[in-house]
Amino acid sequence: MGSRKGRYVIGLCLCALLLGGCDSAQQEAQQAPVQVSVLTLTSRTVAVNEELPGRVAAFRTAEIRPQVSGIVQRRLFEQGADIKVGTALFEIDAAPFKAEVQTAAAALKRAQAVLARARIQAERLQPLVSAEAISQQVYDDAASQREQAAADVAQAEAVLARKRLDLKFATVSAPISGRVDQAQVSEGALVATTDSTPMATVQQIDQVYIDVRESATSLERWRHALGSRLAPGADGVQVEVLDSSGKAYGLSGKILFSGISVDAGTGNVLLRVQVDNPDHQLLPGMYVQARVPRAHYADALSVPQQAVLRRGGQASVWVLGEGEQVHRVPVTLGELVARHYRIASGLSAGQRVVIEGLERLEEGVAVNARPWKSATAGELAGSPVR
Repeated sequence: MGSRKGRYVIGLCLCALLLGGCDSAQQEAQQAPVQVSVLTLTSRTVAVNEELPGRVAAFRTAEIRPQVSGIVQRRLFEQGADIKVGTALFEIDAAPFKAEVQTAAAALKRAQAVLARARIQAERLQPLVSAEAISQQVYDDAASQREQAAADVAQAEAVLARKRLDLKFATVSAPISGRVDQAQVSEGALVATTDSTPMATVQQIDQVYIDVRESATSLERWRHALGSRLAPGADGVQVEVLDSSGKAYGLSGKILFSGISVDAGTGNVLLRVQVDNPDHQLLPGMYVQARVPRAHYADALSVPQQAVLRRGGQASVWVLGEGEQVHRVPVTLGELVARHYRIASGLSAGQRVVIEGLERLEEGVAVNARPWKSATAGELAGSPVR
């Protein structure tokens, strides 16, 4: 009985020792400062961009249509080739037009002969009417015939000029320089001036347009932020061109204008961007992305997205103050760029913001801080809006 009681007392002592050790360990753990990583805020340039889908359009497009009707004899170009303005593309059978030119030329000669005879007749009657050898009416009739003959000559000259123009139009030429598309007609086809389908299409693509659409609301904010760069005489707003996967083409353009009307169905307006395309990387109809600048801040403060806490709709961050103690500071957030929030208000340069180790923080708690390192710290400038 006594031995059993002794073992019981020894067990109680051991439990007391174990509990005391646990309490001391918990106290030591509670007294150890929290390990955090902090970022010292510095001002930097932040460019806020937006990537908008767009479609490429040719700088100029000319549909090749016949100006005279006839049978196509030859196609004079390679489909898909680059051509210069004035290059002959098609030949229409010119034999009927040559015959019409000859007929008009003969009619002109006949009219000129009649005019010459009428002039001689009027010149002969001039002294006779002065001598009252003939009546004034006879002379007036001769003068009228002379003027009518002169008018017939002018009309014949106009008809000949028109027939020569039709003969010239039998050779269909390119009105602009560019790349010619596939031919829509072949040799032996009958073409007419009333045809709805063009014979071919020429597109100028050494420069192209990219048409993108932006919401009217965003456009107003965008204009307000970049107003000075949109003023007349300014360099304009430069836009970078990306492919559908987000890879840059190495091409940039300038915004020419925004649409003057808002689409009632989508609430969007049209932005047109002009891009130099010397290597013809961009082809009409292609879908691309345009990286359009939305705002530019010369002295902006930003913090990583993970440092921002939200409670009741209010954003805040932990700031390390005197005595290595942390305090929650409300902030007003701007744009999210490359997983960093721009701080519109609430912080100033030089303050230290806690980035990692937020889970165990409380107001006024002392912490053990070390600098925070980020692989994306240099990605803020020129990053698109997410």
